Amino acid sequence: MTDFKKIRARAAKRKGGEEELTSLLGPAPDNAAVADIPDDRILSIMAERVFAAGFVWRVIEQKWPGFEEAFLRFEPKRLLFQPDDFWHDLTADQRIVRNPQKIKSVRDNAAFVERVSKEYGGFGKFLAEWPDDDQVGLMAWLGKHGSRLGGNTGQYFLRWLGWDAFVISGDMAAALRDAGLDIAESPTSKKDLDKIQRQINQWAAETHLPRRHISRILAMSIGENHSPQALREYMGDD
Repeated sequence: MTDFKKIRARAAKRKGGEEELTSLLGPAPDNAAVADIPDDRILSIMAERVFAAGFVWRVIEQKWPGFEEAFLRFEPKRLLFQPDDFWHDLTADQRIVRNPQKIKSVRDNAAFVERVSKEYGGFGKFLAEWPDDDQVGLMAWLGKHGSRLGGNTGQYFLRWLGWDAFVISGDMAAALRDAGLDIAESPTSKKDLDKIQRQINQWAAETHLPRRHISRILAMSIGENHSPQALREYMGDD
């Protein structure tokens, strides 16, 4: 495998220097802080990432105040008390993106969040206690028990919460392959995901960098060289 220092140096050169690269990495995540996120914010972020999947993110962001109103501020208990008519009416509600399957996922995920919260004293507490060196296991758990939380949606959900998550974008996967990791071009198999987890864990131990930062450095080291300003506009505060 290529030494990570070389990958970082290449990313820095592409972005205009080490200082510029560092500014693009974002704050260091704090998994322990996730424990304090209330269940309604967990469900809100979960729903936002589900609706954003395959859609223009900025449109979802602009409409989000309407989503908050329509979905009763994403309070799981309130949503679970709503009758079928409430959910049916949402499919014609112009405040939101009217996708019946994704609307249904909010109902399903409200039950999911409520169930886990009752067992662990908060959904955030459950996530905070999950080992940060086993993101792949957490991704599998979210995909199995949640609604529409598989693949990159689950990864972005964790990152938006502030959990130390890597995101296997096309550029990140290309950078891993370029560095010598034997994975598919679009790695989705358990075998490939386990390889990625082990390599990210190794680099995290060597560099003492958060996995989120390693992920971003990899993605910025290869592929189309977007300007720092374009990246800031795209990444926002994630």
